[in-house]
Amino acid sequence: QVQLVESGGGLVQPGGSLRLSCAASGSLFSIYAMGWYRQAPGKQRELVASITRSSNTNYADSAKGRFTISRDNAKKTVYLQMNSLKPEDTAVYYCNRHPSNRDYWGQGTQVTVSS
Repeated sequence: QVQLVESGGGLVQPGGSLRLSCAASGSLFSIYAMGWYRQAPGKQRELVASITRSSNTNYADSAKGRFTISRDNAKKTVYLQMNSLKPEDTAVYYCNRHPSNRDYWGQGTQVTVSS
């Protein structure tokens, strides 16, 4: 069983950066592929980036070249570095296993990109 807690969101101006963190509990974290997801108001939740247990990464087209996902298995933490943020990146960001598991959704962290 894994519990996930996201942090690092906030209000940032267009063009700014944020680094999100997802802290996991449980002993099996290192064997899971993980993902960062987001849900904007009125939209479905979508996968933004994923990382395998050996740190191979994949990105949604909207995130390519701007976002970087990484993990530290010793710290049981997954990160999402977000640069060149745009207003359309505004959403609640969640981490979860990849593919997602409905039992592992946390509270998410709000990211608002606005001037």
